[in-house]
Amino acid sequence: MRIMAQTAMVMALDKCIGCHTCSVTCKQAWTNRAGTEYVWFNNVETRPGQGYPRRYEDQERWRGGWELNRRGNLKLKSGGRLAKMFGLFASPVQPQLDDYYEPWTYDYQNLINAPAGDDFPVARPKSLITGKDTKITWSANWDDNLGGTTQRGHLDPMVEKVRRESEDKVQFEFEQTFMFYLPRICEHCLNPSCMASCPSGAIYKRAEDGIVLVDQDRCRGWRQCVTGCPYKKIYYNHRSGKAEKCTFCYPRVEVGIPTVCAETCVGRLRYIGIFLYDADRVTAAASVPDEQDLYEAQLDLMMDPHDPEVIAAARAEGIPEDWLEAARRSPVYKLAKEMRVALPLHPEYRTMPMVWYVPPLSPVVDLLKDQGHDGEDADNLFGAIESLRIPVEYLAELFTAGDTQLVTGVLRKLAAMRSYMRDITLGGEADESIAAAVGMTGAQMRQMYRLMAIAKYEERYVIPSAHVEDAHNLEELGCSLDVDGGPGMGQLGGLGEASGRPVPVAQENFLALQARQTADDPTGNTQLAGRVNLLNWDGNGSPEGLFPERTARDVGQRQEPPGPADGTRTRSGETA
Repeated sequence: MRIMAQTAMVMALDKCIGCHTCSVTCKQAWTNRAGTEYVWFNNVETRPGQGYPRRYEDQERWRGGWELNRRGNLKLKSGGRLAKMFGLFASPVQPQLDDYYEPWTYDYQNLINAPAGDDFPVARPKSLITGKDTKITWSANWDDNLGGTTQRGHLDPMVEKVRRESEDKVQFEFEQTFMFYLPRICEHCLNPSCMASCPSGAIYKRAEDGIVLVDQDRCRGWRQCVTGCPYKKIYYNHRSGKAEKCTFCYPRVEVGIPTVCAETCVGRLRYIGIFLYDADRVTAAASVPDEQDLYEAQLDLMMDPHDPEVIAAARAEGIPEDWLEAARRSPVYKLAKEMRVALPLHPEYRTMPMVWYVPPLSPVVDLLKDQGHDGEDADNLFGAIESLRIPVEYLAELFTAGDTQLVTGVLRKLAAMRSYMRDITLGGEADESIAAAVGMTGAQMRQMYRLMAIAKYEERYVIPSAHVEDAHNLEELGCSLDVDGGPGMGQLGGLGEASGRPVPVAQENFLALQARQTADDPTGNTQLAGRVNLLNWDGNGSPEGLFPERTARDVGQRQEPPGPADGTRTRSGETA
């Protein structure tokens, strides 16, 4: 038994309101650089929908993740070493730019500088790749709030699977439609197929916390990792020639601060913690023959942090005491292993994903209320779960490799918690039969309610750190990638700027801001000189025109401070 620690995340989907704050703040922190315009380490998808990139879950096409060979051993869907070698200098199977989207900006300069005329000037969309006029046809969440689902909903790979079993199970008529939001980041898997796909060994999994990263110095831009990742959460920087991915904000996590997406989440739906797992059993767990057994196999890898034998093995591997204490308080362990209400995303990919989800229950409550029933009565809720507006089969295809009983069990626990706590909130006595109906006790119900409904900051984020006293002093340093070559993943190597095409004109705003931030004279002759643009002003210096010029009268009225009367010199060296 070789015990290791893994940093993981749980997201409660009932709390996600689809505001995309997590995506925007992640974008500002990590991918606001040239070459990463289309890159979203964190994105929020509307389900049903095709996802980002389009239909990334169609592994028959993209060949991501693992499968079992004839001997029952794991092999990459995209092929072994021989296949990798033959495809080394050819583009592997991977999404094209059209499967993502062509990023764009708008020609705002035309609005500002257009000469006077009878026609009102427009800001045409400009491609951030070519700098030319473009037409906007797709984006990171084009299916937002079911936009266009009546025409494109059947393209969702999960809808296709459910419909093959029952043609009428998923309907897109307005009165039968459903939707929920699915935030996604890199899964930081225990058995990452991206790492196994990389010919240059640039992708590695950190031994101390399990975060999967890309070594920018070793990356050669083969893009085999993009093919190997079934979640398509590795991106190619077309300017630097390197692969980039979500870093789980490791500079923040190292000092005890949660990730940017978790810290800024409006719904407070994210939980971060660590758990202990047996590294020697990962391959065996990922190799179980039946895909529907992968969930239990992955749960079995999570070791009990209260077990003396596990604690002794962890100490033998050099895991510090504060990490062991954090594992005992981990919200991830509680939601996934103890309460069993969090589920992994697509366990059938056999990567052992470490970002788990509490499936949504809200639509069934709303449906009951619309029909005039008590939406939080235990009998009503339990009876309505099977006819949930979100088909259980759809959720099962996302989280349990098609096992509907697991999903139904989780939804029954969430429904029981609502009914149990509703009685207490209204001043009644706790009905222990509600908790017993789902195999839990009243104390466990209260604990689950505490964690999922009213948990405080320190309960949602249990992150051990080495230098927590300097955490907020290092916060800015940890995730700042304002300019190319900054800390993190922004370095430009031999395949980078020197071998690429010229910087597109469409990035002039970014370059102007960069010039101001790095110039010796912050008010010097840059693209922003001569006028004040408060949207692009970074607070560095005082551009000309920001303040009104002083007149001779203003100068004469200013009262000078009295100086020494004995003619001595001041600190500046002038005679007073």
